[in-house]
Amino acid sequence: MAIITDTDRKRMGTMHPDMSAVGPIPAEVKESDHQVPTRDGQWIRVRVYVPTKQASAPRPLIVMYHEGGWRMGDLTDEDLNCRMFARDLGAVCVNVEYRLAPEHPFPTGVDDAYDTLLWSTKTASPTSVILPADLEAGFVVGGSSAGGNFAAVMSQRAGDEGLNPPLTGQHLSVPALLSRPAIPENWKDVCGSRAESKFDPVLKMKDRDEDHEKIEHLNVEPENPMYSPLLHENIGNLPPAFFQIAGLDPLRDEGLLYEDELRKKGVPTRLNVYDGFGHMFWSNWPTLRQSQDFVSDTLAGMKWLLKTNVQPS
Repeated sequence: MAIITDTDRKRMGTMHPDMSAVGPIPAEVKESDHQVPTRDGQWIRVRVYVPTKQASAPRPLIVMYHEGGWRMGDLTDEDLNCRMFARDLGAVCVNVEYRLAPEHPFPTGVDDAYDTLLWSTKTASPTSVILPADLEAGFVVGGSSAGGNFAAVMSQRAGDEGLNPPLTGQHLSVPALLSRPAIPENWKDVCGSRAESKFDPVLKMKDRDEDHEKIEHLNVEPENPMYSPLLHENIGNLPPAFFQIAGLDPLRDEGLLYEDELRKKGVPTRLNVYDGFGHMFWSNWPTLRQSQDFVSDTLAGMKWLLKTNVQPS
């Protein structure tokens, strides 16, 4: 996905990340950074958000993955969501700073994301000083764009590898789910949004092959389900999924297709579509009424995931 320049940010009315503030930490939330061990002997940083109010019920755990096309982004991208979930839902949140391509090619970021889930299952408990959460009360993954891809992949991988306790929900916000070179023939008629919305101001696909550029940076086969989770062979035994899809997003159709496929397999789904808006619109134009609606919908959808709390059999 294309890097947004300072010129772009001026045109879109947004600021460079170094100059923008995500806002003060709410008094209702305590934040702390921790190091998580990875399978290759390294460490990655995570940020943990814990409500300061005394818990009246077991606290669920929400693990969030940031956007950035697998090549950029950091913890600040999901700060606001994690603070909102901790403050308004009483959830403990983990914000993951996975390693980025091209310095760390596929599947490093995917493994970092899953290693964080493994760490969470070992660390979380109602009496933990780091993750005071009860995974039986809810264990949800989420993210936007590439982060939504990770959330979908983690849901599948957790089922494949028997993560215990299992995940209970997935939040897929404008997710990247299917590489264009890997689209099967029988889906090509329903996957036209990348061409229809090629002038999206955030993804900036235009006339170049964005997918091949990403594949080259990541060093990944486009058909690999850990990159294109829509191609996973078994999607029927997954936790409930909450989708937020933008109507003019190049990634629109793969999100709609995945929601349809999950629903057909009996997976509970909730779908919000924002007609007339492009990729990550609420983040780049936060003062729009529709952007504020998007944030409200995010909170409502996460409430639904935690209330549904259906564990795969």
